[in-house]
Amino acid sequence: MTLPIIFANEGFGLNLNLFETNIINLAVVIFGLYKFLPNFLGGILERRRTAILTDLHEAEDRLAEANKALNQAKQELAEAEQKASQIRTDCKARAEAIRLEREKRTVEEMARIKEGAASDLNAEASRVSAQLRREAARLAIEKAIANLPQKLDDKARTEFLNQSIKNMELV
Repeated sequence: MTLPIIFANEGFGLNLNLFETNIINLAVVIFGLYKFLPNFLGGILERRRTAILTDLHEAEDRLAEANKALNQAKQELAEAEQKASQIRTDCKARAEAIRLEREKRTVEEMARIKEGAASDLNAEASRVSAQLRREAARLAIEKAIANLPQKLDDKARTEFLNQSIKNMELV
């Protein structure tokens, strides 16, 4: 039996026949969903919640490890920068020491060269002086030999030659 909501020949109406409308089937399905769906969906949702919490804890642990590694890397970087600074300081000190040592060697070498030059100058002066003495002696001998024939007579010449020959034999 149908009761029309609006009394009209056509249109919308309300059917109250339980068997035609399948109300019992709908009630059984709704009751089943009400009774079993919370346990089924609840289990799924609980497993999902547990998985999400586990993932969050693992992510927090990884974050803590990453922060620890970052702090360690920062500490190692600071140590490396300090060591690099120390190496730079040591290199500058070593370069300064090498520069001072080279300057000292240069001064010593210049002093040695100066002494060598003075020694060479003295040797050259001695050589020139000896050469001048020999030249003066040679000129004196030549002059004496040139003047000797005028001052010596035959007897003195013969005696002089004999004396010179004796001197040569002794040498």
